[in-house]
Amino acid sequence: MDITPALAEGAPFIQGYGPGRFRIRGVVYEGPLGVFVDKAVVWHVDDAGQGLRFRGFSEFVKAKDEIDILLVGTGERFIPLAADLRKALRDEGLCVDAMDTGAACRTFNVLLAEGRRVAAALLPVAV
Repeated sequence: MDITPALAEGAPFIQGYGPGRFRIRGVVYEGPLGVFVDKAVVWHVDDAGQGLRFRGFSEFVKAKDEIDILLVGTGERFIPLAADLRKALRDEGLCVDAMDTGAACRTFNVLLAEGRRVAAALLPVAV
């Protein structure tokens, strides 16, 4: 599904997503992905089967002073973040909003187009 917005050339917008992958600035990434206003990085989520845990968000916590909002894409469908994880991220100064991955990708692009300092932690949709 192509979700490319009208943004300046070189902007780190999410061009598309599909089973197990994302396309950012023409580059295809496989698996979980972290997207910031200036880069996309592999998101090392080592909590498979256990739900998301705080340690998986270390890259985002390190960049918290450069993030207005962190979007968490939970995969094919919305899965609420555990209350203790939400609290831990909030205590670190991160404003977090979880949604299904498709919605997180679209919201990232809209906020980026508005000039917001947004980041996204994206789990891929099912393969």
